[in-house]
Amino acid sequence: MQRITQFDGLYGQANSQRTTEYLFSERLETRSRRFEWVIQPHLHAQLFQLFYLEQGQVTFLQATGQSDLTAPVVLLIPATALHGFTFSPDATGHILTLSSALVDGLFSNTSPLAAMLGAVQCLTVFDEPYSASQVGSLLQEVDHELFDTQPEKRLMLHLCLQRLFVVLFRIWQQSAARGSLPDTPALRYFRKFQQLVRQVGTTHTIVQFAADLAITPVHLNRICQEMAGKSASQLVQEHILDEARKYLLYSTYSVSEITYLLHFEYPNYFAKFFKKHTGISPTEFREAQQQASLGVPGRQISDQSGKWSLGASTR
Repeated sequence: MQRITQFDGLYGQANSQRTTEYLFSERLETRSRRFEWVIQPHLHAQLFQLFYLEQGQVTFLQATGQSDLTAPVVLLIPATALHGFTFSPDATGHILTLSSALVDGLFSNTSPLAAMLGAVQCLTVFDEPYSASQVGSLLQEVDHELFDTQPEKRLMLHLCLQRLFVVLFRIWQQSAARGSLPDTPALRYFRKFQQLVRQVGTTHTIVQFAADLAITPVHLNRICQEMAGKSASQLVQEHILDEARKYLLYSTYSVSEITYLLHFEYPNYFAKFFKKHTGISPTEFREAQQQASLGVPGRQISDQSGKWSLGASTR
C-alpha cells in the first residue's frame, strides 16, 4: 500500500503547471491505453473531471466502493474525490478536466448546479430530450472551441461549458425525478447540507451547519429525518467514516495521522468512534483488507449500515 496518490495536474504527470482557468480535453482511450487501461486510485486537489464513456465497460472505484458500468456513462469527479478505473480495451470516450476555480467561475455556490457539482455523480440513464450522443456532441463543441483561434474564445468556451453542464444537470434532475423526490425547499436545504458536509464535515458542529444554512438545528434535523431517515449528526458521522475508510484502505497513513486529518483530538478518540460504528478498530479494519487483497480467508466485516464488507469467507 502507498499513500493516496495526489496529482496537481493530470494522472501520471508529476510536475504540472496550471492556470486559474485550466481546461484540458482529451480522448479517454488515449490516456487509458498508456496505462494499460488501469488508472490506479488517486485524487486531484484542485481539478474537476468529467468522464464520458461512449463505448466499452469500466470498473469505477471510489471511496465507498466500486461499480461495474457499461457505456454510455457520464462520471463527474469533483476535486479531492478519490477515484480509479479499469477500462475494457475497447473503451472509447472523452475526458474533460477543469480547474476548480473555473468551475466556481461558471457556477456559484448558490447555483442550483452546486449540489451536482459538489459530489461524485454517475449518470447511466439518458431520457429524451437528452441522449448520451448529445452529451458527446457538446463535449466535441468544447474540444473544437478549445483548439480553435476564433475571436472571443474565452467567452465562447464559457458558454459551451455552461451549456454542457446545464444539460448534465437536467439529466441528473431526471434521475432524481425517477426517485420520486420533488424539488422542495426541504430537499434544497438537504442538498446544501450534503455539500457542506463534504466540504467541512470534520470541523463543523451541527449548530455551525445550521447557521451556514440560516436555519435552526432543530429544523436541520427535521429536514434530515424527512429526506434520509437519519439525524444530521448521523449523516456527518457517516461522512467521517467514509473518509476514515478511504485513508485506511488507500494510504499508509498511521492511525495517529488519520486522527489528525479527521480532526479528532486524540487517536484513542478516533479509534473509539470507529469501533463504535463498525465493531472493529481501525487497525483491525486495515489488516482485514490487507488479508483480503492477498486472498487470505478471514471473517466477514461490515458496518452498521451494511454499505461495505471486507474479508474472504471461510466456506
